[in-house]
Amino acid sequence: MNDLPQQLANGLLLGGLYGLIAIGYTMVYGIVQLINFAHGEIFMIGGFGALSVWLWLPGGTSTLVALPLMLLFAILCSVLVAIGAERFAYRPLRGGPRLAPLITAIGLSIALQQAVWAFYPEATKSRPFPELEGPRIDFGAFSIERGELYLLIAAPVCMAALAFFVSKTRTGRAMQATSQDPDTAKLMGINTNRIIVTAFAIGGAFAAVAAIAHGLKYGEVNFRMGFIAGLKAFTAAVLGGIGNIYGAMLGGVVLGLAEALSTAYIEKIPGMELFGGGSWKDVWAFVLLILVLLLRPQGLLGERVADRA
Repeated sequence: MNDLPQQLANGLLLGGLYGLIAIGYTMVYGIVQLINFAHGEIFMIGGFGALSVWLWLPGGTSTLVALPLMLLFAILCSVLVAIGAERFAYRPLRGGPRLAPLITAIGLSIALQQAVWAFYPEATKSRPFPELEGPRIDFGAFSIERGELYLLIAAPVCMAALAFFVSKTRTGRAMQATSQDPDTAKLMGINTNRIIVTAFAIGGAFAAVAAIAHGLKYGEVNFRMGFIAGLKAFTAAVLGGIGNIYGAMLGGVVLGLAEALSTAYIEKIPGMELFGGGSWKDVWAFVLLILVLLLRPQGLLGERVADRA
């Protein structure tokens, strides 16, 4: 158990990454009851947007200097794709059969993935992503890579900013009203179309922040990375309570801890040697999801969105 603090740190960092992506799922679902399965590809496009800035910059540019520009362009790319998806793919289907937007989201996910594969230079293979060079940062009982320091700062800052926005600003309160009862919100003069676009844009921005964290952590981006990350983020959103913003981050943290601890310790249990290691981390993550849904179907923090709408 001497490495438990390190495993907890690994799980928290991984959970923060999942949580940032999961917020996009849960915000959109909370307002329009749509599972945007293309959100993983919006995350992926943010990563390629950040890589594009790095490739455009002069050789020898420090990653630390380039990071703000990479972040801004990644957010721009992800937000534009998210807004475009809402306007041209989902809005025409609003009010139609519930299955139609879901199928559209799956189709859009495949289309975005294949578009990057076809048109981004050399996207058929993993592209190296710039890293923050230097030794690991030691916190005593655990240490982290320098690239993970970005996520350690970004995740709480983004959550604090989102909490302030939702609870203190006029647009944030309008989002809450639209989530609770969109028809009444319209009668009160709220432009629900603008609120829905705002939800997609915020989700896209958070996905871009997470994409850079992914690139710095793993040192690469590829056109398939949105599928697994999006699936894990959706799992995190369901764990925390789909439609609950704070539940999305909590679900991400729980999922990250479950993956880190199961990878490190399951194989050390007598008789469980074959069920441990990194190859089984996804299995144990979904076992956790099944258990939570059996014991608490609304998620860890979530109230049923249907009860609020």
